[in-house]
Amino acid sequence: MINKEQVNKAFRNVTLEENYNFLEEDLVKLAHAFIEAARPSIVAIERQECVKVVRSMNSFVADKLQEIRRNA
Repeated sequence: MINKEQVNKAFRNVTLEENYNFLEEDLVKLAHAFIEAARPSIVAIERQECVKVVRSMNSFVADKLQEIRRNA
């Protein structure tokens, strides 16, 4: 996932409309919630890219990989 230092760095680097004073634990919880919300999209994109790379080398293997991924 993401550690406290990464969460704090991201929070300090983002420009928010209001001035918020979150507890460190709450920032970590928010970060993990955002990661979980984005995970399905990230996984889908990663799988598509994987199939593209494999297809450039062997279309039969790419078709089989895509078939397996659909059934997983």
